[in-house]
Amino acid sequence: MYPYKILGFINLYGLMIGIGIAVCFVVLWTFSKRNHVESRFNDFVTLNAIVSIVVGFLSASLFQSIYDYIEDPSQGFQFNGGLTFIGGLIGGAVCFLIIYFIFRKKYQSRLIDVISILPCSILVAHAFGRVGCFFAGCCYGKPTDSIFGIQFVGMTQKVYPTQLFEAIFLFVLFGICAFLFLKKKFAYNMPVYLIGYGIFRFLIEYIRDDDRGGFVPGMSPSQFWGLVMVVLGIVLIFTMRPIVARRKAYLAEHPIVETPEKSLKESYAEWKAKRAEKKDKQK
Repeated sequence: MYPYKILGFINLYGLMIGIGIAVCFVVLWTFSKRNHVESRFNDFVTLNAIVSIVVGFLSASLFQSIYDYIEDPSQGFQFNGGLTFIGGLIGGAVCFLIIYFIFRKKYQSRLIDVISILPCSILVAHAFGRVGCFFAGCCYGKPTDSIFGIQFVGMTQKVYPTQLFEAIFLFVLFGICAFLFLKKKFAYNMPVYLIGYGIFRFLIEYIRDDDRGGFVPGMSPSQFWGLVMVVLGIVLIFTMRPIVARRKAYLAEHPIVETPEKSLKESYAEWKAKRAEKKDKQK
Protein backbone atom coordinates (compact mmCIF):
# COMPACT_ATOMS: atom_id res chain seq x y z
CA MET A 1 0.00 0.00 0.00
CA TYR A 2 1.70 3.17 -1.15
CA PRO A 3 -0.56 4.82 0.05
CA TYR A 4 -3.85 2.95 0.09
CA LYS A 5 -6.14 5.83 1.04
CA ILE A 6 -6.17 9.61 0.92
CA LEU A 7 -8.09 11.90 3.25
CA GLY A 8 -8.52 8.85 5.43
CA PHE A 9 -11.43 7.34 3.51
CA ILE A 10 -10.87 7.48 -0.28
CA ASN A 11 -9.77 4.06 -1.51
CA LEU A 12 -7.24 4.82 -4.24
CA TYR A 13 -7.48 1.37 -5.79
CA GLY A 14 -11.21 1.70 -6.29
CA LEU A 15 -10.85 5.33 -7.33
CA MET A 16 -8.36 4.47 -10.07
CA ILE A 17 -10.57 1.67 -11.36
CA GLY A 18 -13.54 4.04 -11.39
CA ILE A 19 -11.57 6.70 -13.28
CA GLY A 20 -10.34 4.08 -15.72
CA ILE A 21 -13.84 2.84 -16.49
CA ALA A 22 -15.12 6.41 -16.91
CA VAL A 23 -12.30 7.34 -19.30
CA CYS A 24 -12.86 4.04 -21.10
CA PHE A 25 -16.40 5.07 -22.02
CA VAL A 26 -15.34 8.61 -22.95
CA VAL A 27 -12.85 7.10 -25.39
CA LEU A 28 -15.50 4.74 -26.76
CA TRP A 29 -18.04 7.52 -27.36
CA THR A 30 -15.52 10.02 -28.74
CA PHE A 31 -13.82 7.61 -31.12
CA SER A 32 -17.13 6.12 -32.27
CA LYS A 33 -18.38 9.59 -33.17
CA ARG A 34 -15.21 10.23 -35.15
CA ASN A 35 -15.78 6.97 -37.01
CA HIS A 36 -19.45 7.82 -37.74
CA VAL A 37 -20.75 4.76 -35.92
CA GLU A 38 -24.53 4.54 -35.79
CA SER A 39 -25.75 6.24 -32.60
CA ARG A 40 -28.13 3.42 -31.70
CA PHE A 41 -25.36 0.88 -32.16
CA ASN A 42 -23.03 2.97 -30.02
CA ASP A 43 -25.65 2.96 -27.25
CA PHE A 44 -25.94 -0.81 -27.63
CA VAL A 45 -22.15 -1.24 -27.41
CA THR A 46 -22.11 0.93 -24.28
CA LEU A 47 -24.79 -1.11 -22.52
CA ASN A 48 -23.13 -4.32 -23.67
CA ALA A 49 -19.81 -3.08 -22.30
CA ILE A 50 -21.36 -2.26 -18.91
CA VAL A 51 -22.78 -5.77 -18.60
CA SER A 52 -19.51 -7.28 -19.82
CA ILE A 53 -17.49 -5.31 -17.26
CA VAL A 54 -19.63 -6.70 -14.45
CA VAL A 55 -19.24 -10.22 -15.84
CA GLY A 56 -15.53 -9.53 -16.29
CA PHE A 57 -15.04 -8.79 -12.59
CA LEU A 58 -16.82 -12.03 -11.70
CA SER A 59 -14.72 -13.91 -14.23
CA ALA A 60 -11.53 -12.35 -12.87
CA SER A 61 -12.36 -13.68 -9.42
CA LEU A 62 -13.35 -17.09 -10.80
CA PHE A 63 -10.11 -17.51 -12.74
CA GLN A 64 -8.00 -16.57 -9.72
CA SER A 65 -9.90 -19.05 -7.57
CA ILE A 66 -9.29 -21.76 -10.18
CA TYR A 67 -5.56 -21.00 -10.24
CA ASP A 68 -5.39 -21.17 -6.45
CA TYR A 69 -7.24 -24.49 -6.42
CA ILE A 70 -4.94 -26.00 -9.07
CA GLU A 71 -1.89 -24.95 -7.07
CA ASP A 72 -3.20 -26.23 -3.74
CA PRO A 73 -6.32 -28.46 -3.95
CA SER A 74 -6.09 -29.22 -0.22
CA GLN A 75 -7.58 -25.81 0.55
CA GLY A 76 -10.67 -26.60 -1.48
CA PHE A 77 -12.25 -24.39 -4.11
CA GLN A 78 -13.17 -21.00 -2.74
CA PHE A 79 -13.56 -17.42 -3.86
CA ASN A 80 -10.90 -15.45 -2.02
CA GLY A 81 -11.59 -12.04 -3.51
CA GLY A 82 -8.47 -12.02 -5.69
CA LEU A 83 -8.69 -10.77 -9.26
CA THR A 84 -6.70 -11.54 -12.38
CA PHE A 85 -6.97 -9.17 -15.33
CA ILE A 86 -6.68 -11.70 -18.13
CA GLY A 87 -9.36 -13.87 -16.53
CA GLY A 88 -11.62 -10.83 -16.45
CA LEU A 89 -10.75 -9.97 -20.04
CA ILE A 90 -11.69 -13.46 -21.21
CA GLY A 91 -15.00 -13.51 -19.36
CA GLY A 92 -15.89 -9.98 -20.40
CA ALA A 93 -15.01 -10.62 -24.05
CA VAL A 94 -17.08 -13.80 -24.20
CA CYS A 95 -20.05 -12.02 -22.63
CA PHE A 96 -19.69 -9.08 -25.04
CA LEU A 97 -19.60 -11.33 -28.10
CA ILE A 98 -22.59 -13.41 -26.98
CA ILE A 99 -24.75 -10.31 -26.45
CA TYR A 100 -23.52 -8.80 -29.73
CA PHE A 101 -24.40 -11.83 -31.84
CA ILE A 102 -27.84 -12.08 -30.26
CA PHE A 103 -28.84 -8.49 -31.05
CA ARG A 104 -26.58 -7.45 -33.96
CA LYS A 105 -29.28 -7.68 -36.66
CA LYS A 106 -31.16 -4.77 -35.11
CA TYR A 107 -28.44 -2.33 -36.16
CA GLN A 108 -26.79 -1.08 -39.34
CA SER A 109 -23.33 -0.93 -37.77
CA ARG A 110 -21.32 -4.05 -37.04
CA LEU A 111 -18.62 -5.09 -34.61
CA ILE A 112 -15.98 -4.52 -37.28
CA ASP A 113 -16.89 -0.80 -37.16
CA VAL A 114 -15.73 -0.48 -33.55
CA ILE A 115 -13.19 -3.30 -33.28
CA SER A 116 -10.29 -0.84 -33.49
CA ILE A 117 -11.88 1.37 -30.84
CA LEU A 118 -12.41 -1.32 -28.22
CA PRO A 119 -8.67 -1.94 -27.59
CA CYS A 120 -8.20 1.79 -26.93
CA SER A 121 -10.94 1.69 -24.30
CA ILE A 122 -9.56 -1.48 -22.72
CA LEU A 123 -6.00 -0.13 -22.64
CA VAL A 124 -6.82 3.13 -20.91
CA ALA A 125 -9.04 1.42 -18.33
CA HIS A 126 -6.38 -1.21 -17.66
CA ALA A 127 -3.67 1.44 -17.33
CA PHE A 128 -5.56 3.31 -14.62
CA GLY A 129 -6.30 -0.02 -12.97
CA ARG A 130 -2.58 -0.77 -12.75
CA VAL A 131 -2.00 2.59 -11.10
CA GLY A 132 -4.62 1.46 -8.60
CA CYS A 133 -2.66 -1.75 -8.09
CA PHE A 134 0.38 0.35 -7.24
CA PHE A 135 -1.55 2.23 -4.56
CA ALA A 136 -2.95 -1.04 -3.20
CA GLY A 137 0.48 -2.68 -3.14
CA CYS A 138 -0.58 -5.73 -5.15
CA CYS A 139 0.87 -7.13 -8.39
CA TYR A 140 4.38 -6.14 -7.24
CA GLY A 141 7.70 -7.35 -8.59
CA LYS A 142 10.68 -9.27 -7.28
CA PRO A 143 13.07 -7.85 -4.68
CA THR A 144 15.71 -5.51 -6.07
CA ASP A 145 18.39 -3.11 -4.87
CA SER A 146 18.32 -1.12 -8.11
CA ILE A 147 17.21 2.49 -8.40
CA PHE A 148 13.86 1.25 -9.67
CA GLY A 149 13.02 -0.47 -6.40
CA ILE A 150 10.22 0.76 -4.14
CA GLN A 151 9.53 -0.39 -0.61
CA PHE A 152 5.83 -0.79 -0.01
CA VAL A 153 4.24 -0.50 3.40
CA GLY A 154 4.52 -3.81 5.21
CA MET A 155 7.56 -4.98 3.23
CA THR A 156 11.11 -5.23 4.52
CA GLN A 157 12.83 -4.75 1.17
CA LYS A 158 12.47 -2.94 -2.11
CA VAL A 159 10.71 -4.57 -5.05
CA TYR A 160 10.20 -3.74 -8.70
CA PRO A 161 7.07 -1.57 -9.11
CA THR A 162 5.81 -3.75 -11.94
CA GLN A 163 2.42 -2.09 -11.62
CA LEU A 164 3.93 1.21 -12.80
CA PHE A 165 5.97 -0.49 -15.53
CA GLU A 166 2.79 -2.02 -16.88
CA ALA A 167 0.78 1.19 -16.51
CA ILE A 168 3.39 3.10 -18.52
CA PHE A 169 3.39 0.43 -21.22
CA LEU A 170 -0.41 0.45 -21.40
CA PHE A 171 -0.60 4.24 -21.69
CA VAL A 172 2.02 4.18 -24.46
CA LEU A 173 0.22 1.39 -26.32
CA PHE A 174 -3.03 3.32 -25.91
CA GLY A 175 -1.38 6.36 -27.46
CA ILE A 176 -0.14 4.29 -30.39
CA CYS A 177 -3.52 2.66 -31.01
CA ALA A 178 -5.33 5.99 -30.66
CA PHE A 179 -2.98 7.62 -33.16
CA LEU A 180 -3.34 4.77 -35.63
CA PHE A 181 -7.12 4.88 -35.43
CA LEU A 182 -7.68 8.65 -35.40
CA LYS A 183 -5.00 9.63 -37.90
CA LYS A 184 -4.62 6.56 -40.09
CA LYS A 185 -8.07 4.92 -39.83
CA PHE A 186 -6.16 1.77 -38.94
CA ALA A 187 -8.47 -1.25 -38.75
CA TYR A 188 -6.15 -3.66 -36.97
CA ASN A 189 -5.78 -2.22 -33.48
CA MET A 190 -7.16 -5.41 -31.95
CA PRO A 191 -4.29 -7.57 -33.26
CA VAL A 192 -1.82 -4.85 -32.23
CA TYR A 193 -3.27 -4.91 -28.72
CA LEU A 194 -3.35 -8.69 -28.41
CA ILE A 195 0.17 -9.20 -29.74
CA GLY A 196 1.69 -6.19 -27.98
CA TYR A 197 0.19 -6.81 -24.57
CA GLY A 198 0.61 -10.58 -24.86
CA ILE A 199 4.36 -10.23 -25.41
CA PHE A 200 4.73 -7.60 -22.69
CA ARG A 201 2.76 -9.62 -20.16
CA PHE A 202 4.77 -12.76 -20.90
CA LEU A 203 8.04 -10.91 -20.32
CA ILE A 204 7.11 -8.87 -17.26
CA GLU A 205 6.05 -12.03 -15.46
CA TYR A 206 9.75 -12.82 -15.07
CA ILE A 207 10.14 -9.94 -12.62
CA ARG A 208 6.72 -10.18 -10.94
CA ASP A 209 6.72 -11.83 -7.55
CA ASP A 210 3.13 -11.89 -6.30
CA ASP A 211 1.76 -15.41 -6.21
CA ARG A 212 -1.01 -15.96 -8.74
CA GLY A 213 -1.38 -19.71 -8.40
CA GLY A 214 -0.56 -22.47 -10.85
CA PHE A 215 -1.91 -23.40 -14.25
CA VAL A 216 0.68 -24.70 -16.72
CA PRO A 217 3.98 -26.20 -15.47
CA GLY A 218 6.92 -23.89 -16.13
CA MET A 219 4.77 -20.83 -16.77
CA SER A 220 2.63 -18.49 -14.75
CA PRO A 221 -1.06 -18.35 -15.71
CA SER A 222 -0.52 -14.92 -17.25
CA GLN A 223 2.39 -16.15 -19.37
CA PHE A 224 0.21 -18.91 -20.79
CA TRP A 225 -2.61 -16.51 -21.63
CA GLY A 226 -0.07 -14.01 -22.96
CA LEU A 227 1.03 -16.58 -25.54
CA VAL A 228 -2.61 -17.30 -26.37
CA MET A 229 -3.17 -13.57 -26.96
CA VAL A 230 -0.20 -13.40 -29.32
CA VAL A 231 -1.42 -16.38 -31.35
CA LEU A 232 -4.96 -15.00 -31.44
CA GLY A 233 -3.65 -11.61 -32.58
CA ILE A 234 -1.71 -13.19 -35.44
CA VAL A 235 -4.75 -15.22 -36.49
CA LEU A 236 -6.91 -12.09 -36.40
CA ILE A 237 -4.60 -10.25 -38.79
CA PHE A 238 -5.36 -12.77 -41.51
CA THR A 239 -9.01 -13.41 -40.69
CA MET A 240 -9.87 -9.71 -40.47
CA ARG A 241 -8.48 -8.76 -43.88
CA PRO A 242 -11.38 -10.07 -46.00
CA ILE A 243 -13.92 -8.87 -43.43
CA VAL A 244 -12.50 -5.33 -43.44
CA ALA A 245 -12.39 -5.30 -47.25
CA ARG A 246 -16.00 -6.47 -47.56
CA ARG A 247 -17.18 -3.97 -44.97
CA LYS A 248 -15.50 -1.06 -46.74
CA ALA A 249 -17.03 -2.10 -50.04
CA TYR A 250 -20.47 -2.47 -48.46
CA LEU A 251 -20.37 0.92 -46.73
CA ALA A 252 -19.26 2.56 -49.97
CA GLU A 253 -22.53 1.44 -51.58
CA HIS A 254 -24.73 1.47 -48.47
CA PRO A 255 -23.67 4.31 -46.16
CA ILE A 256 -25.14 4.24 -42.67
CA VAL A 257 -28.23 6.42 -42.36
CA GLU A 258 -29.05 7.54 -38.85
CA THR A 259 -32.54 6.48 -37.77
CA PRO A 260 -34.37 9.39 -36.12
CA GLU A 261 -34.66 8.73 -32.42
CA LYS A 262 -38.18 8.41 -31.08
CA SER A 263 -39.34 10.51 -28.19
CA LEU A 264 -40.55 8.83 -25.03
CA LYS A 265 -44.10 9.80 -25.98
CA GLU A 266 -43.76 8.15 -29.41
CA SER A 267 -42.17 5.04 -27.93
CA TYR A 268 -44.95 4.74 -25.36
CA ALA A 269 -47.62 5.21 -28.03
CA GLU A 270 -46.00 2.50 -30.17
CA TRP A 271 -45.82 0.12 -27.21
CA LYS A 272 -49.45 0.85 -26.34
CA ALA A 273 -50.57 0.18 -29.91
CA LYS A 274 -48.71 -3.13 -30.05
CA ARG A 275 -50.19 -4.15 -26.72
CA ALA A 276 -53.71 -3.34 -27.94
CA GLU A 277 -53.08 -5.28 -31.15
CA LYS A 278 -51.89 -8.28 -29.16
CA LYS A 279 -55.02 -8.20 -27.00
CA ASP A 280 -57.25 -8.05 -30.09
CA LYS A 281 -55.57 -11.16 -31.49
CA GLN A 282 -56.15 -13.02 -28.25
CA LYS A 283 -59.90 -12.34 -28.33
